[in-house]
Amino acid sequence: MTSTLTWAQLRELKCAELEGAADGWGRASNRADAGRDSIDKQLMNGLRGTQQGEAADAAVTRLRQLSRNFQYVYTECGLLRTALNSLAHEMRVQQRALQEALGDADALKFTVNADGSVTYPEAGEGLINGKPLPGATATGRGLPGLVPPSGLVAPNPHAAKAQEIADRVEKAVRTAREIDWRYARILRKLKAEEGLKVPEATWTDVATDAAAVRGAARGYLKDAIPHDASPAERKAWWAGLTQEQREEYLAVYPDRIGNLDGIPAVVRDAANRDNLQLLIGKLEGRDDEMAETQLAGLREIDRQLQLPRKPGEPAMYLLGIGDEGNGRAIVSFGNPDTARNVSAYVPGLNTALDKDFAEGDLKRARDTAIGTRYLDHSSAAIVWLGYDAPQTPDGIRSLAVMGDERAERGGSALNGFMRGLVATNENDDPHLTAIGHSYGSRTVGAATQQGDGIPGVDDIVLVGSPGVGVDHAEDLGVGKGHVFVGAAENDVVTKLPSKQQAVVGAVGLIAGGPSVAHIAGDLADSGDDDLWFGKDPASREFGARRFPVDEGPDLISGRGFSIDAHSQYFDPDRDAVSASNIALVAAGRSQKLKTEEYR
Repeated sequence: MTSTLTWAQLRELKCAELEGAADGWGRASNRADAGRDSIDKQLMNGLRGTQQGEAADAAVTRLRQLSRNFQYVYTECGLLRTALNSLAHEMRVQQRALQEALGDADALKFTVNADGSVTYPEAGEGLINGKPLPGATATGRGLPGLVPPSGLVAPNPHAAKAQEIADRVEKAVRTAREIDWRYARILRKLKAEEGLKVPEATWTDVATDAAAVRGAARGYLKDAIPHDASPAERKAWWAGLTQEQREEYLAVYPDRIGNLDGIPAVVRDAANRDNLQLLIGKLEGRDDEMAETQLAGLREIDRQLQLPRKPGEPAMYLLGIGDEGNGRAIVSFGNPDTARNVSAYVPGLNTALDKDFAEGDLKRARDTAIGTRYLDHSSAAIVWLGYDAPQTPDGIRSLAVMGDERAERGGSALNGFMRGLVATNENDDPHLTAIGHSYGSRTVGAATQQGDGIPGVDDIVLVGSPGVGVDHAEDLGVGKGHVFVGAAENDVVTKLPSKQQAVVGAVGLIAGGPSVAHIAGDLADSGDDDLWFGKDPASREFGARRFPVDEGPDLISGRGFSIDAHSQYFDPDRDAVSASNIALVAAGRSQKLKTEEYR
């Protein structure tokens, strides 16, 4: 640490000039953001809508690169702004402490010397001769200028106060030097690559830059983020910030703001689009399998975000993104804050932030949004991967991992997210639907049993369900007439036997490496209504409204073993009946839904 800052320099430091410089970088950041927005929403969409061919494709590629360059400038300039503002904030605290110490010294007629020591005048009187005791100089850090007096000599009454002032001056200067050194290191690293392109590797550096500024700005910004508040309180907090404060939070903490329930959807989307690039840069700096898997998912989500929106197609909002656990991603098709109807689809077994999720699960939400908007244009559909779903790398033989713990944790997170939707939705009485597929239905079931149930939810849809953890539809808290079930005849997951029934068969399966025929036989339901997680939701005893779905491909056919019947409920091409019924419920038109016989 080489800072040579003196107390006189600290006293004269003009923090307002640092803040003025920060404002300049902020304006540069905003201009870059406006440039990126113009390219993404006007130039590229206009070009794609009017031009075709290789030249048009090449132009789009160049525009996309220019957009990423603007995003880089936006992020780096935003980091510079916050670093300078945070530096000014921390320096002002030490400046204030110094000024208070200098004020106390002046009031007592002490002299603060250039090196920070404090000289005080003679005072009091000696015990023997009664003469005034001589003055002296106190040095900071507990090193007084005089040898402590013996018990026969009274101390100068100014000595203790002078020592205290010297210590305060020294502490303020020492802390300011540490701050100066810390921010100098950060600011030196905030510099752009040469040239007109921002290579992929640069985003790894950006992620490092962002982490450094976040660490430095803890007291300035992060500590004020209301993580422990309710979504309604977070919404009020955001509304109460100045525009400059919002811009700084978005530039420095896009991960925090983008994943904070209660923050408006358009804000979360902007934050998460920026955080998406930081995550890509972060994971590109690693070479492990998990990083490669998540990178594929993030890049596919990024690709879809860049696509032009076709007429009538819902806009895409990135409401959450992260690399914790198996990955996090929350994507809405349609604005969930303005839509009257909002559905949240919870995926299940083997779902993780990977390319399959980004292609398949996002399509399910998009298909649901399109189907719902056909019935009511004011609709949005969300895919919510806000938890770690069970992973079964060995296929059916690993189904024992499907315990309740992940569903319980996921249910708690889902409730927090839904509470955020309730807080930010602008309609007086929005219609909310929770959709659980596969193990996701167990997660939805767990959410209904926590607190007062899933906040704001009017209807629940369960498809491909192995049970939800309760035995009756009315136990889900929305009334059994508002619980809807789709179960394909050939969907093996909807016929998993109860855990007790499966013990003997499972031991044989795991130990023996079963044939397809044996798998099918052992997984067949024993004939009663008990499934892996409770009563069969498609049974009469459970009491939900079962809607028709396609029976799906056979479990065993001439082409081998297939569980495709478990994955087509949302697909309007492979199961139009099921997709239409899900859309009816999500649009609040369940009275038009036809029911099917119970199992």
